[in-house]
Amino acid sequence: MSNDSPLLPIKLFLQKGREQAVERRHPWVFSGAISRQDGDPQDGDLVDVMNRNMEFLARGHYHDGSIMVRILTYEPEEIDVDFWKTRLGNAYTMRKDLLLDNTDSYRLVHGEGDGLPGLIVDMYNGVAVVQAHTIGMHRCLDDIAQALQEVMGDELKAVYNKSRQTLPGKYASDFADGYLFGEAETPHRITENGNAFLVDWVKGQKTGFYLDQRENRQLLARYAPGKSVLNAFSYSGGFSVYALDAGAASVVSLDASGRAIALCDENVALNEHSERHHSVAEDTMAWFKLQDTTYDIVVLDPPAFAKSMSARHRAVQGYKRLNIEGIKKVKPGGLLFTFSCSQVVDRELFYNTVVAACMEVGRKARVIHQLSQGPDHPVNAFHPEGSYLKGLVLRIDE
Repeated sequence: MSNDSPLLPIKLFLQKGREQAVERRHPWVFSGAISRQDGDPQDGDLVDVMNRNMEFLARGHYHDGSIMVRILTYEPEEIDVDFWKTRLGNAYTMRKDLLLDNTDSYRLVHGEGDGLPGLIVDMYNGVAVVQAHTIGMHRCLDDIAQALQEVMGDELKAVYNKSRQTLPGKYASDFADGYLFGEAETPHRITENGNAFLVDWVKGQKTGFYLDQRENRQLLARYAPGKSVLNAFSYSGGFSVYALDAGAASVVSLDASGRAIALCDENVALNEHSERHHSVAEDTMAWFKLQDTTYDIVVLDPPAFAKSMSARHRAVQGYKRLNIEGIKKVKPGGLLFTFSCSQVVDRELFYNTVVAACMEVGRKARVIHQLSQGPDHPVNAFHPEGSYLKGLVLRIDE
C-alpha cells in the first residue's frame, strides 16, 4: 500500500491556454487538457503537470480517466511522511479551532477542501476512519497513518482503512478493509454536542456516521420542543436524538434498513428518550403513501439519488416525488427540512425542484433557512464542486 511512485515523476504537458485552470488553483486536470506526456504513468503514480514551455505547474496523482490528475501541491516537493504531517497538522489545527468542547467526532480531512483530493478522514472519539477515493491516495495510506500518529499523539487510538467501497472495483478487489494502526471495538461511542451515539465503521454506511449534518441537527433542535417530528431516511437516528433531547413531544424514525433502525433505537435508548420514540423499518415512499398522519416537522435526508450527470434527470424527478409526499405530511404552519447530497444536483436545481413540489401539492411555502455541510467539511474556494450538501427549511402553510 506504500507510495511506490517513481522518484522523478513523469511529466504531463498541457495544451496552450489550458494552464489557466491550474494557475487558478483548481485541483483537477482533465484528460482533454493534456497535449503529451514523457512516459507511461500507471494509475496512482505521481506526475508533474507542466505548461507548454516545460515549466512546472503542479504535482499530483495520475489516473487514466476523465480527471487525469488530482493535484496535491503546486510546489516541486516530495510527497513523503513530512508532507502528510504538514497537511494533516494544518487540518487538525483548523478543526480544533472550529469544534466545541462537547464534541469528540468530526471530519479531519475533506478531500479537495483540505488540499488532499481523494482522501477522507473522519475522527470518531480517538479513532480515525480513512477512505481513499483514488488509487494514488490508497498507495499513500501507510504514510498517512504514520503522519496521523505523529500529529495527534496519544489522542489517536486507532486508524481504520475503509477504502474498498470507494476505490475502482478491479483495483479494490485485491485489498480488504482493516486497521492500519491500533484497534477499537465497534459500535464505538462518540459525543456530538452533548448527545451520545454509537458508530459502526465496519458495517455501517460511509465511514459510520453522517458528520456533515451536525449543525443542521442542532438547528432542528431549536424548533423541536413540544413538536411531533418525522425523520425519514433516519439511518442511525441523528436528527431523532437531537429532536428528542430538545424536548420533542414525539419522534418517528423511518428507514428501509432494519440494521439502521436497530442502531437508531440503540442511540435513542442510549440517550434515555425511548418513551417518545417510534421506529419504522419500511421504504419511505411506500410508507408515505399508506399513512395519513401529519407532523409539525418532517425531515427528508435521503442518500444520493445521482452520482453521475447521466442520472441527474432521474434524480431530480425522484427528489420532486419525495418532496411532494413529504410536504403532504407537514401540518399547516409546520416545517420541512429537506436535503440533497447528490453532487451533480446543484443548489439552484435542488431549490427549483423543491419549489416545483410545493406547486404540485398546492401549498404555500416560505424558505426560512438555506443549509449546507458543516465547517469541518470545508469547500476549496477554487473548487466549488466540493459543496455537495444542499438543504432547505421551509414553513409550509395551507
